[in-house]
Amino acid sequence: MKFIETLKNVWKITELKDRIMLTLGLLLVYRFGAQVVLPGIDASQLGELASNTDQGILGLLNAFTGGAFANASVFALGIMPYISASIVVQLMGIAIPYLQKLQKDGASGQKKITQITRWLTIAICLVQAPGYLASLPALGIPTSAFLLGTGTMFYVSSVIILVTGCVFAMWLGEKITDKGIGNGISLLIMVGIIARMPASFVQNFASRVEGGGNGGLMMVLIELVIWFVIILLSIMLVMGVRKIAVQYARRTASGGYEKNVFGSRQFLPLKLNASGVMPIIFAQAIMFVPTLIGKGLGEGPVGQWLQTNFNDFFGLWYNIVFGLLIIVFTYFYTAITVPTNKMADDLKRSGGFIPGIRPGTETSEYLDKIMSQITLPGSIFLAMIAVFPAVVVKLMGVQDGWALFFGGTSLLIMVGVAIDTMQQVNSYLLNKHYDGLMKTGKNRKAIA
Repeated sequence: MKFIETLKNVWKITELKDRIMLTLGLLLVYRFGAQVVLPGIDASQLGELASNTDQGILGLLNAFTGGAFANASVFALGIMPYISASIVVQLMGIAIPYLQKLQKDGASGQKKITQITRWLTIAICLVQAPGYLASLPALGIPTSAFLLGTGTMFYVSSVIILVTGCVFAMWLGEKITDKGIGNGISLLIMVGIIARMPASFVQNFASRVEGGGNGGLMMVLIELVIWFVIILLSIMLVMGVRKIAVQYARRTASGGYEKNVFGSRQFLPLKLNASGVMPIIFAQAIMFVPTLIGKGLGEGPVGQWLQTNFNDFFGLWYNIVFGLLIIVFTYFYTAITVPTNKMADDLKRSGGFIPGIRPGTETSEYLDKIMSQITLPGSIFLAMIAVFPAVVVKLMGVQDGWALFFGGTSLLIMVGVAIDTMQQVNSYLLNKHYDGLMKTGKNRKAIA
């Protein structure tokens, strides 16, 4: 089979094989650490914690950490503090001139930005770690599970371990990026999500087959078909681009005279979803606010309504507001991450132009107009995929844990990371004159 032959070709490339083995080894270390419980906590009494963190926002957070959150693990904070720090630094780069200067300084500036992100990650961990420890009793861990009590010594040692665990996970991600294959941070999140998939599917399967009247095997088959369709749609969203024709001028000498000759036409790809999963992450962070406001208003009708409707991760009002926020944040994040002015300047400096559009300001305005046009359907599509888990829960009775894989951040991260990793493997194969993973055709042969 063609696919088996391609896999064999992967192992013929020594550098690629070493990178894949290193990546798998570091991911195995991360998964092992997610099972190591914090010292001083009885691992046999964590059952209620696992059940209380299996749904809603906590269920999503637990999925991102690969179950480490529910295990009271040394990796309970996962890699999310680093993601939060990266987002903060990126947003601060808009308003702080020093960070703007670093972004323009190339490799040296990026190195300093990375150091700032790391220190900010530690600061975020120092805030989140005590909050996580303080929430453990409320999440279901009985007092008897704390073998050494919950005194100062337990808190200090556990905070140090949780911060160290996050920093170690960050180091693993950076090592995978540098020495392995794929984006390390994204791979750590994806592996954590995938680790939760078998248990979620088995739980949903058992509820269908053993529940009686829940649809049985036929309903499970329908769910799998819908799941594969959503995956295909997510791939279309991640891969979708609008190609803008670009013409480059080249200079040649002919008969002792130089003249401008039009070069070959190329394309500038503008992604349909240039913001990735960041709008969903931003929107989910904001969705905590209505519940907090409801708690602040107390037992009044408005406070009760906010708590009732926005505590339900799969509720109607939650997902209406959630979808609208995703559309808004998609425009916002695309505007700050797709520098149309810089793209226009780069085209002008390299002798490129869009046919029919003047270089410079008009090119920038044209690119901005195109981005606005493709961002609208992209943002609506992204919002639909994000709220689809609620649809399958309410209309099809899918279990909450399994429903998270029908859309939202979990599915988009899995699809995006898988495509990115396959593209990197593909580039190695094509450089060595082998068929790639993502296309079929005749083997390329090295030219002697």
